[in-house]
Amino acid sequence: MLTEDELCCGPHLYIDGKWVPAQGGGTRDIVNPADGTVIATVDEADRADAVAAVAAARTAFDTGGWPQTPVAERIAYLLAIADLLDEHRDHIARLETLDTGKTLRESYIDLHDVVEVFRYYARLAATGSDRLVDTGNPAIISRVVREPAGVCALIAPWNYPLLQMSWKIAPALAAGCTMVVKPSEVTPLTTIALMRLIDRAGVPAGVVNLIQSSGATVGPALTDTPDVDLISFTGGAATGEAIARNAAGHITRVALELGGKNPHIIFPDAEFDSAVDAVLTGAFLHSGQVCSAGTRLILHEDIADAFVAELSWRAAGIRIGPGLDETSETGPLVSEQHRAKVEAYVALGISEGARLVTGGARPEAARLQAGSFYLPTIFDGCHRGMRIVQEETFGPILTVERFSTEAQAIALGNDTAYGLAAGVRTADAARGERLVRALRHGTVWLNDFGYYTPAAEWGGFGRSGIGRELGPSGLAEYQETKHIWHNTAPAVGGWFSDN
Repeated sequence: MLTEDELCCGPHLYIDGKWVPAQGGGTRDIVNPADGTVIATVDEADRADAVAAVAAARTAFDTGGWPQTPVAERIAYLLAIADLLDEHRDHIARLETLDTGKTLRESYIDLHDVVEVFRYYARLAATGSDRLVDTGNPAIISRVVREPAGVCALIAPWNYPLLQMSWKIAPALAAGCTMVVKPSEVTPLTTIALMRLIDRAGVPAGVVNLIQSSGATVGPALTDTPDVDLISFTGGAATGEAIARNAAGHITRVALELGGKNPHIIFPDAEFDSAVDAVLTGAFLHSGQVCSAGTRLILHEDIADAFVAELSWRAAGIRIGPGLDETSETGPLVSEQHRAKVEAYVALGISEGARLVTGGARPEAARLQAGSFYLPTIFDGCHRGMRIVQEETFGPILTVERFSTEAQAIALGNDTAYGLAAGVRTADAARGERLVRALRHGTVWLNDFGYYTPAAEWGGFGRSGIGRELGPSGLAEYQETKHIWHNTAPAVGGWFSDN
């Protein structure tokens, strides 16, 4: 078994089956957001490294034989990676907590899900997806087959670095693609650890390549090149727009998951205590740094005052602390820079006239002063004209809106440029079904919030992105469809005369 230090030791770039330092000698300090200390210094790629990684993936796909690897072998690699992740779960969970600030409990849940994603795509790859088409002519064999899309650029965010990357690597491997992997430069450690395990599993050289650097430095080499066939990106909308523009110049396929501003609608007949608990978890898990966080609470006016009162009391009692402290219920924000953005949104909400119910400040505890902590924050009296309601704050900020009719609830829930996820709580099954069908969001939870399964698609409507991850569609993203028409009894067609 590799030790925790060995999992993230240098050099940190993995190109064409070799661990190499950055060609330009660049490095970056990785900071623990719980206390501001440097936990690692990693090699930071420049454009030349990114170009080399793309070239290695291109060669492995075009002439290296990986796309022709039997499905059984690709499945074996996926299962080997899953087993190695399971074997090293304690070290990797700790690295994830040190890197992102999330609680160790959350990191273990993430690791479990990562393992399940690799195993799910191993099972799915075994089922096959080719089909025969009946042409009505017994002499014709008409087949629709799926083949690997090619070289993929896989770019993951900082909030769920290992989980989000697994959603990309596992189906890409299952499909027979080669890839260049770029984690967020803020939280690269567990992706480096995953690459150590991919290397140990024996995946051939050039199939999976790793670089880490800022998007501004290496992004164009991954997204503005004819040598990449597909780009899968999870992150902010502005970066997604830039990637789409780059890709359009080469007609490169893109899959974009760009976040959300997710409504959580509570009707008066919902079970009160479980609804409060779900809203707290949906809004403040990982300090709200979740693309599907339920940051827009939409309450029926009959229960709004009582609900906000209970919610604010519960939010004020959330135990904030370092992720490695097992008494902590939520950790810090990922960086000082991100906390400054959250604070700017809180100031904006106050200036827009929202009523600050609780939070809106840094914690006062002396032991938290060195970290990037921020209190769970609730604003009441909000409306759709406020930017704090419209924009993704990506922090522990919950806004409260009110409705009186079912039609108003639907209108509010759909009144967003995003469409990633939504929640509905009601004891009326018929009403619940009407709401989940009417809401224009990629995932809708009924009497629950935040859960997913690798076997069900994940993605959004509107500005939440293009394409789907997970489920069969998550594999199809990394495949091209080919129709093969086989005439088993060729004869002269006679369309044109032979004179």
